[in-house]
Amino acid sequence: MKIGLCFPYTQPDMSRETMLTWYRRVEEGPFSSLSCGERMIGNSVEMSTTLAGAAAVTERIRIVPTLYVLPMHPAIWVAKQAATLDVLSGGRVTITVGVGGRDHDYRCMERERDKPHARMEEQVAQIRSIWRGELPFEGTEAIGPAPVQPGGPPILAGVMGPGAIKRASRYADGVYSWSGAGNPAEIDGQLQRVRAAWTDEGREAAPQHVAGFWYSLAPDADRRLKEYVFKYTRIMGEDVARAMSSVVDRSSADAVRESLDAYEELGVEECMLNSATADTAELDNLLEVLEKRG
Repeated sequence: MKIGLCFPYTQPDMSRETMLTWYRRVEEGPFSSLSCGERMIGNSVEMSTTLAGAAAVTERIRIVPTLYVLPMHPAIWVAKQAATLDVLSGGRVTITVGVGGRDHDYRCMERERDKPHARMEEQVAQIRSIWRGELPFEGTEAIGPAPVQPGGPPILAGVMGPGAIKRASRYADGVYSWSGAGNPAEIDGQLQRVRAAWTDEGREAAPQHVAGFWYSLAPDADRRLKEYVFKYTRIMGEDVARAMSSVVDRSSADAVRESLDAYEELGVEECMLNSATADTAELDNLLEVLEKRG
């Protein structure tokens, strides 16, 4: 199983030095990819700019937006942006799309969160048509640049529910599954739904299985992990945030290793680890965990 890392994009007081340190440390390995999420409200850095910087100073790792909140954007804008990122990276991009769960972000982008899953399916079709060089409308020109990867970057769906997974089986190359606490039972259920949906849809190619969880291996890890998750989920309500932050416990080497081993046994092909802090200790101590896993 490959191990990717999510850039700590929501951390306050982000600096150029911190960004470059993370890019270079992830590139040194043994990590497979660097991802970044998209949020408008809060301290987060902007996803596409952050990943463009990573693409420019790396040569090996994949560059993975996780995720475009697609219904917040014009599909053609995302197609052009992702193709440009693919050119900048030399063909190392995989994009993830989802509908998000933050109405305030939609409001910032002057978009309505109306039937987002249906809209997203239509948008993915439009993105692929742009990557094929088809005209966006009659009487104009094709939209470039052409992606380096034939047909464009792979597209993963960041979805969890049965209906959303069923839709994803029609348009995505795979699914990015999620369990904040690194719970194998949650991931197992999601993977089973994904496989069943791909079979029901008659897809010849098997779905790509990517999954992730929150962790911390920095000093005072358990407290910082719970505080991070509470802050991250607080927009959903105080009660929800307290409930979610109370169950996250991947804050020791043994706990992180346990989830990684379980994910691999379930058939996850790549695990995206989301750290609670931007401390380089998160990287140092995670490397020790990975070395012991072999």
